[in-house]
Amino acid sequence: MASFSGFFRNLLDRPGGLNLSPYQKIVEAAAKLCFPGELPEPKMDDLAQFCAVVREAADRTLGLRPYDVQLLGTLALLHGHVAEMATGEGKTLSGAMAAAGYALQGKRVHVISVNDYLAQRDAEWMAPFYAALDVSVGWISQNSTHEERRAAYEKDVCYGPVSEIGFDVLRDRMRTDASEIIMPAPEVALVDEADSVLVDEARVPLVLAGAADPGDAVPEMAALVRTLVRGYHYEIDEQSRNVFLTPKGADSVESILGVELYDENEPGTLIELNLALHAHALLTRDVDYIVRDGKVQLINPSRGRVALLQRWPDGLQAAVEAKEALSPTEKGEILDQITVQGLIRRYPQVCGMTGTAVAVSEQLGEFYGLKVAVIPPNKPCVRVDEPDRLYPTEPDKDAALVEMIQEMHATGRPILIGTLDVAESENLAKLLQRRGMEPVVLNAKNDAEEAAIIARAGELRAITVSTQMAGRGTDIRLGEGVAELGGLYVIGSGRHVSSRLDDQLRGRAGRQGDPGGSVFFASMRDDLITQYVPDERPPAADPDGVVRHRRGAYLIGHAQRVAEGVNLEIHRNTWRYTRLLEHQRELILEWRDKVLHTDAAAEALAKADPERWASLDDDSRDERARQIVLHAIDTCWTEHLAFLSDLREGIHLRALGRMSPVDEFQREAVAEYKTLLAEVERRSLESFEEPGRDLKRPSATWTYMVQENPFGTEWDRILKRVTSAVRHG
Repeated sequence: MASFSGFFRNLLDRPGGLNLSPYQKIVEAAAKLCFPGELPEPKMDDLAQFCAVVREAADRTLGLRPYDVQLLGTLALLHGHVAEMATGEGKTLSGAMAAAGYALQGKRVHVISVNDYLAQRDAEWMAPFYAALDVSVGWISQNSTHEERRAAYEKDVCYGPVSEIGFDVLRDRMRTDASEIIMPAPEVALVDEADSVLVDEARVPLVLAGAADPGDAVPEMAALVRTLVRGYHYEIDEQSRNVFLTPKGADSVESILGVELYDENEPGTLIELNLALHAHALLTRDVDYIVRDGKVQLINPSRGRVALLQRWPDGLQAAVEAKEALSPTEKGEILDQITVQGLIRRYPQVCGMTGTAVAVSEQLGEFYGLKVAVIPPNKPCVRVDEPDRLYPTEPDKDAALVEMIQEMHATGRPILIGTLDVAESENLAKLLQRRGMEPVVLNAKNDAEEAAIIARAGELRAITVSTQMAGRGTDIRLGEGVAELGGLYVIGSGRHVSSRLDDQLRGRAGRQGDPGGSVFFASMRDDLITQYVPDERPPAADPDGVVRHRRGAYLIGHAQRVAEGVNLEIHRNTWRYTRLLEHQRELILEWRDKVLHTDAAAEALAKADPERWASLDDDSRDERARQIVLHAIDTCWTEHLAFLSDLREGIHLRALGRMSPVDEFQREAVAEYKTLLAEVERRSLESFEEPGRDLKRPSATWTYMVQENPFGTEWDRILKRVTSAVRHG
């Protein structure tokens, strides 16, 4: 019976199955209320009255009268859910109405976006609406000064990109003067593009570093690996996630360098070589990164845009810079870090909105306790989504793709082509130009123009070639006469690793009941197939070169499901390791806050050495005690982070001894944390008893985001090689 109960609970709690009828009744009641004169004060204990007031306020100040479905979205947000609302359904206004509702309850709201542009645009756009409700609003960006940030956070509602809010949290954690803290206590996080922030970015650590030094470039290794030949000196695995020397390759390298690569006492050369080889063979310029302004800039794989402030771990970053013959960027000691997931979980209340939430409902529930409310469109979607067009090889696919674009363009219908990477977008643009067409290209190289480019994609005869996430947050309005031609036509040049990304691309057409169409081209040799289902045998093409056998479509879907499963497991595994760290950080911050805001440090040191304390007897001794203990806490925490980083790097080898790496990591991390507390006390007392001791801190700090090493750690790769050898031995 218990199993049946569980079954029915899961059935009733299925993704997107949240019951909207209570909200619909509130919206219906709101429709009966009218305020011809001065608007009354919204009553949060009467949600129908609240909805009626905010609807009227939006109409009067913005010229936007919210649809019933926008009010449904607002209510879902106010009840702590993720509202799935299709592209063009007015998420920005729904979010603003919900943020105002939380603010009117006396709660500070952070509206968290994916970038600076959306944060500033939405805050300024919605400002008149907030003013009508006597709700203050501000925004921050990466260019905001300390005082501008303080002023923005003091507002009832503050818009900001997730990275900048995270960096401000980290900076505040290192303050040595309580008056310099700018972040209020977290209360409500309303997350725009929730799937992107809460899932795609969830594993990315935000880092505060200090004592920056130039990175360790390895130009000699970069030059050496350029001479190596794939298939002779090295091989790449089927999923393109690992590269390794062949015996002949190892002999050649040892001969050139005059060293023994596998000398256990001198592992540095092998590590440098492996990093250089990974940078050379597995990371591709204009696919994984671009070079702009003399710097390597990573490309976010889920958005196809430059991942601002992101970098790989120092060794891999330096190897790519050496590969491109660039000056090494600075690196530094990590003072503190927090994952995006850890950042969001600080807020007692979290809600969000996006156009594609159901596909990640499992992650949203598992990691954040959030449920998805699917909000129906204001007008039915009439977009025509055609079956995929499948071809045996990529050249076959590209030829058919260009042919179709030319035929469609001849009718005048606007076309938006979504590509998988920068290189593909530029190659396709060249092919179209050779046919006499003039496409507009939007990719990581010109992402500053994104909103302006994508806003014109619906104009007559427009051809826009874009990497993924084309202008998310910007409406594509149809030009004159375009509706009669069938509306915007969206073409995907290949399936993404997640069906959610495909749906986001499709969603660029068919806004607010507009006509539109979409189709995806794919080949049986696309990376999605070769990386995630390499052992599957694809079906043959028909005589005309098109793959029509149903197994072709099955393989595409199967590969996506495998890829999504891999990414979900990576997310789970990352959280298993970071969850304990987050808990330890909370404990150390409680201690640090007590030291910062009270006389706890003075009391502790006076008790530890009363004679020394009595001998000081001056007005500055309390502050001196506070700075001594804060310095000890911060330096010990920095060392603890370094220890945990080294521990995790090698912990996977415990699996060879049939031990759980996660359990072993947590056991050692807990033991080390216990020594940390005693070490803080020891160092504090030592500094206290040496009056001339310098409490030196980094002269400068800097922030960045660390993208996970795309190939795993060095020990991950060693373990895979060992287990593979055992399995096939």
